[in-house]
Amino acid sequence: MARITLESGASYECDAGDTVLRAGLRAGLGLPYECNAGGCGTCKVEILAGAVEPLWPDAPGLSDRDRRKGRVLACQCRPLADCRLKVREDPACVPPVPPERRRAVLDGVEDITHDIRSFRFRSEGPARFLPGQYVMLALPDGLERAYSLANLPNAGGVFEVMVRRVPGGRMGERLFGTPPDAVTIDGPFGLAFLRPGERDVVCLAGGSGLAPMVSIARAVAAEPTSRRVVFFHGGRTGADVLDVARIDALTGLGPRLTYVPVVSGEAIRGLAHGLVHDVAAAWLDGSVDGFDYYCAGPPPMTQAVENLLVRNAGLSAERVRFDRFF
Repeated sequence: MARITLESGASYECDAGDTVLRAGLRAGLGLPYECNAGGCGTCKVEILAGAVEPLWPDAPGLSDRDRRKGRVLACQCRPLADCRLKVREDPACVPPVPPERRRAVLDGVEDITHDIRSFRFRSEGPARFLPGQYVMLALPDGLERAYSLANLPNAGGVFEVMVRRVPGGRMGERLFGTPPDAVTIDGPFGLAFLRPGERDVVCLAGGSGLAPMVSIARAVAAEPTSRRVVFFHGGRTGADVLDVARIDALTGLGPRLTYVPVVSGEAIRGLAHGLVHDVAAAWLDGSVDGFDYYCAGPPPMTQAVENLLVRNAGLSAERVRFDRFF
C-alpha cells in the first residue's frame, strides 16, 4: 500500500494491484482521464517525489518530451513507494458513480453482427453505472481491456459488453474462442454518459462504438419523456451494420427511433454511403442546434464529429460527448 499525495494537498491510498489513476478515482478525486488504456495521454502526471512502476513504457499517450520531464500516465503505472504528484485536478472528472472491482460470471453470449458479439456477465449486488460509461474487463491471467457497456444499470448485477473480433486482437480472440467462466470487472469509468435534457439525441457509432450508443438509446427509451433518437451506425460493408428491426429490438425506442446505417465501402442500395460524420451532416442539413450528441468510435471519427459540430457549427462542447476508442 502506498500513499499518493497531490500538490493540492489531497491524498489517497493505492494498493499494490491498483493504478495511480484508478485508486484516485476510487477515492473520489477529479483526476483527468479518458481512455484508461494508455492511448490518449489525458491522465499525464509528473512525479515530484517517489517512484512508480510503468505498466506500458511505450504507451502512445506519452511523448519523448513527457518522458524527459518525468511525466507518466496515471492509468499505466503503479506506485513502488509513497509518491507526490503534480496534476491538474478537474471537478468534471470526479466519478458520479464510484468505481469498484468485482468478480462476475459469464451469463450469456449473443452475436450482434458477423464480427461483434455481446457478452453478459453477472456479479453480486447491483450493477451501478451511467448509460455511456465503460468498465475494465480482466481475464483470470490478467489480460485486461476497456469495454463500453451496452445495457442499463440494474439490480441484477448484469454488465453487457459488445466485443468486435479483430484479427490478432488478444482479448477478442480469447473471448470469441472459449470465454472464461469468470472475469474481473472494474468500473464504471468514462465521462461520455447520457445527460438529462429536453432536446432530441443524435447517436453516432462507428464499428463496436455501437455498445455505448445502444446503452444511451435504451436509457432515452426508459425516460418519462418523448425525446427521440437519431442513430447513425457506420461500417465498411452491409454486414457490419444492423437492420432496422435489429436496432429497434436493441433500443426499444419504437417510433421514437430514426436509424441511419452507413457503409463506407462499396455502395449498397438502401444504405447511406460515405463516412458517418458526412452522412450525419447531410441529414442534419443545418439543423444541428436541435439535438444533443453522443459519439463513439476511433479518434479520426470523433475528431471529425467535433470539427463538424463544435468548431464549424459552434455548438457548446457540453452538448457533444465523445467515447474515443483508442
